[in-house]
Amino acid sequence: MPDQADRLPRRQAVGTATLWWLGVHGGAGESSLARLAAGTRPAEHAWPMPSMPGIPSRVVLVARTNYAGLTAAQHAAREWASGSLGDSVTVEGVLMVPDQPGRLPKSLRHLAQLVAGGLPRSWTAPWVESWRFGPLDPAELPKGLGAVFSDLSLHPIVPRT
Repeated sequence: MPDQADRLPRRQAVGTATLWWLGVHGGAGESSLARLAAGTRPAEHAWPMPSMPGIPSRVVLVARTNYAGLTAAQHAAREWASGSLGDSVTVEGVLMVPDQPGRLPKSLRHLAQLVAGGLPRSWTAPWVESWRFGPLDPAELPKGLGAVFSDLSLHPIVPRT
């Protein structure tokens, strides 16, 4: 179990979601992902504790691929693995979001592998240059995220025409 300072807060899940994107630190991308996948919601950097017992919240941890992001994901994975959340949360895996284009340095690749090894699944989102400069366009779901959505049985939000 991580130190108290390294644990994520817990909040009552308000509303329903097919899946909660849990950004383990600010700027991880949970809100952006929720705008792309139908029925999903951002967990607002806190474990979404279900309001109805017996129906666990389905969660994907989201972290940037820098040291701070990967370390925060490692703490969240340890917290979940400790059993302290009981049967309230099912962690599906971790989605690592690039903090810049290109290949990760060896030390960060190693840390990413350590984090991924403690969770059921892991994915790496693609770098999308256009997202740095403008709003997300659900009609242009990157191929790499399509595979994540498929693994999680999610559907992209179809823009209204």
